[in-house]
Amino acid sequence: MMRKIFSLLFLLFTITASADGKYVGGDISLLPSYIDHGAKFLDREGNTIASPLAYFGEQGMNAMRVRLFVNPANAPADHKGQGVVQDLAYVKRLGKMIKDAGMALMLDFHYSDTWTDPGKHSTPAGWPSSPDALADKLYDYTKECLNELIAAGVTPDFVQPGNEITYGMLWPTGHCYPDGGNYSGGTFANFAKYLQAGIRAIREVCPQAKIVIQTEMSRSQNVTNFYKTLKNYTDDYDIIGISYYPHFHGTLSTLKSVLDHLQNNYPDKKIQIVETGYYHKWYPDDATYKQSSFPNWPATDEGQLQFTKDLIATLNQYKNVNGLFWWMMEANEYGLDWNTKRVTDNWYNASLFDNETGRAEPALYVLKDFLGESAGISETAVPDKEIIHGVFTLDGQHVGNALDQQPKGIYIVDGKKVIKP
Repeated sequence: MMRKIFSLLFLLFTITASADGKYVGGDISLLPSYIDHGAKFLDREGNTIASPLAYFGEQGMNAMRVRLFVNPANAPADHKGQGVVQDLAYVKRLGKMIKDAGMALMLDFHYSDTWTDPGKHSTPAGWPSSPDALADKLYDYTKECLNELIAAGVTPDFVQPGNEITYGMLWPTGHCYPDGGNYSGGTFANFAKYLQAGIRAIREVCPQAKIVIQTEMSRSQNVTNFYKTLKNYTDDYDIIGISYYPHFHGTLSTLKSVLDHLQNNYPDKKIQIVETGYYHKWYPDDATYKQSSFPNWPATDEGQLQFTKDLIATLNQYKNVNGLFWWMMEANEYGLDWNTKRVTDNWYNASLFDNETGRAEPALYVLKDFLGESAGISETAVPDKEIIHGVFTLDGQHVGNALDQQPKGIYIVDGKKVIKP
């Protein structure tokens, strides 16, 4: 009996160490919409994927990211056609799916009714305009959302108080330059006030969650200036989050220069690529860096695969980089009636599925390589495989020998972590 307990505890320690070490997955904020509309997800060989989330877990992914808008019903029609639908009810549903699959959840507060990025951060309709009142509103809203999510069994593991906040948030009053300068009626001080209100709410309601501050890399100097300026106001966060899309942000050498600076100057912070992607078809016309800038990465299945391998090889050179999330990896319009059941108004061809065939892209299968040795559980992690034969919960309780008789969740089966969809 003691040997059995030791074997199981050894296995559980291996799982915990893996989960606490590095995270890989994607922003899958539209997955329920694709499922509801009847999209057909297929593996590389053309076999039906019954549960995309379970399949992602089988490919070694252990974390997913979800965006949250205040009231997406207020978003412009073209933004809704791009996927702006995630209100709190939607996020509760998707978040529960992610947590039930045994994965970590990153919650991305946009603090807007629609998209936010370096070019737009509109204040939600009906929110106050004065900075003090706006900070109070953001604090209350953050607490209310987190409390509702926790009550629904959806406690986030990571929380972003703002999305791509390189130029502040809650414009116009929170509009600012990364170096601290005021911008078009806004100030960095106002922005910091809003950010600190969100951080305070997160710490109070979800003290175990890691706080992620996300910027993008339209200019690498923006990243270095931003975190330097932010330190004058607050250092109360855990992870530096970066958006990196090569067609907008440049080559891997540019990314490396940013990562070098961040790891050297903020050694106490983890770093995560919270958004990335590359095209497997139809390279975008509006890309700042044209496809000719990336001769090794054509807009093909193979080009996307090579980008993914090269990105992972680069990231794994940095000990502080512990997260990689592919943006909109779930996009897949295959099997939908384009006139009545489409999810978006335009195909997104940097996803990890082909909109024309529904098949998974080769890049999906190498994302787990980011985890390195922490990916999966090898048989060598179990001293005696026979001793733990059967189905166990993660706390070590033997619940039988047939996984199909168990409710959905995550189990240990014959020495391996298995997701029951």
